[in-house]
Amino acid sequence: MELPLVVGVDGSDGSLLAVDWAADEAARLGLPLRLVYASLWEPYEGAVPSGSRERRSEQVMADNTVGSAAERAHRRHPEVKVSAEVVPEEAVSALIREGRTASALVTGVRGRSELTGLLLGSVSLAVAARASCPVIVVRGDEAGRTGSHERILLGAGEPAAGGAAVRFAFREAQARKCTLDVARAWRCPAHETADEPLLAEDPAHRHEERASTLLDTLLGDPMAVHPGVRVRRSTVEGPARRVLLNRTAAADLVVVGARRRTGHFGLQLGRVAHTLLHHADCPVAVVPQPV
Repeated sequence: MELPLVVGVDGSDGSLLAVDWAADEAARLGLPLRLVYASLWEPYEGAVPSGSRERRSEQVMADNTVGSAAERAHRRHPEVKVSAEVVPEEAVSALIREGRTASALVTGVRGRSELTGLLLGSVSLAVAARASCPVIVVRGDEAGRTGSHERILLGAGEPAAGGAAVRFAFREAQARKCTLDVARAWRCPAHETADEPLLAEDPAHRHEERASTLLDTLLGDPMAVHPGVRVRRSTVEGPARRVLLNRTAAADLVVVGARRRTGHFGLQLGRVAHTLLHHADCPVAVVPQPV
């Protein structure tokens, strides 16, 4: 049985864009779609009279929000099996729990109750940092959200921390029948450049060769599994977060890996993922590497 694609909804513009993106993704991959509205009103309903207008209005709003989102997804892709539920739980906890039995979690940039000035909402950031499954934060312009560029961008990390992200990116590129753009950033430390006259080999060339060898290691097996995927690989000098961010304007999805530390419950996002989640011009997929 295929695990569902789970979307966090709350009626905000960002969550509606996430529903649209997830419906497209579910149709593309043949997955069921599960919409979740997390609300804390139920645990406290005993603190107010059973006929309280406050309780009824919150319940009605939650039911209407998730119902409208389900109808929106069904209209967009009638063939996708859609389910929806209001869960009596705080949003981050609810989505992380849902992620344990999901193929991926999808969220918008900001929720209904979050400040519009924020680059990324606290719920999306916390879920991306802690979920055990891939998390897609739907952001960027319409061209990127709707797949107009026909290109997936993969930030190639170290093999020990990036294998799951590579496999995810290849599956996406195969499902979309689009190009997979794999970028590995490299940098030459300043002290090596200063010592260059004393070295027999150009240190910049050495670091670029190492980046290229790393791509060979990362891409070998996935390319054999997905021979039909068009792969464009590149090694680029510069900070990885800047290299990838500059390329997101022409991508439909940027994929990066994340390493989860056992027993650690704080935010676990590196600078690259953090930068992309706040500033990318297309949706961002953060894919955890199993420990």
